[in-house]
Amino acid sequence: MTSLTTDTAFSHRDLAALIFFVVAWIGYGLSVGRMRGRLVSLSQIMNGQREVWARQMLVRENRVVDTTINASLQNGTAFFASTSLIALGGVLTLSRSGDEVLTLFGTLPFGAVTTRATWEIKVAGLAVVFVYAFFKFAWAYRLFNYGAILIGAVPPKGSGVSEAEMQRAARRAAAMNIAAGSHFARGQRAFFFALAYLGWFVSPLILMLTTTAVVLVMWRRQFVSEIRGALLTDDVDAVKDETP
Repeated sequence: MTSLTTDTAFSHRDLAALIFFVVAWIGYGLSVGRMRGRLVSLSQIMNGQREVWARQMLVRENRVVDTTINASLQNGTAFFASTSLIALGGVLTLSRSGDEVLTLFGTLPFGAVTTRATWEIKVAGLAVVFVYAFFKFAWAYRLFNYGAILIGAVPPKGSGVSEAEMQRAARRAAAMNIAAGSHFARGQRAFFFALAYLGWFVSPLILMLTTTAVVLVMWRRQFVSEIRGALLTDDVDAVKDETP
């Protein structure tokens, strides 16, 4: 058992750092999607704006602006999907340079001595992160494609369709766009955590530090950024203006 943890597999510190990394990723994802009240995230606020966008489609006879917005979202998703494949190719190249890289990391002040087998497992884990990101981006691209169809399915103004049916069509388009945005955000989140994961190649302690830093940066952007504050301020002002 001793040789398993010291020579060919992870040390206890490696396992602790990996568990910390996974828990931080899952915990952050849950907090972004489920916080309520004053802790509502920027992503949740923007989901509300997606619904506002869908309702605005109902008052426009020409949907060119809506299809243009959806196309820009789809193109951005395609860019990140291709980028994740490029990153995956870089990881596979890295796996073939184990001996040279192990020597390099061993000279670093905080570098931890590791074996070739452990190095390859770490590289495989990084590859899994980018594969996950690709699948999220690819699915988001497909959902944005479905969203374009649903935008086209929203009855035009003055078509004689009942208001209730038009509202249902707008809600379907909004729900599809929100789902696509959610998968896109998860893929982008994987990119950020991939940066944190790189710290593991130096040492378990560095992995914990980089993971903490990434979570703090993303948390600040989602919950205490100036952009979020501006959006919340606009919502409060709108409510005050509507109050008799």
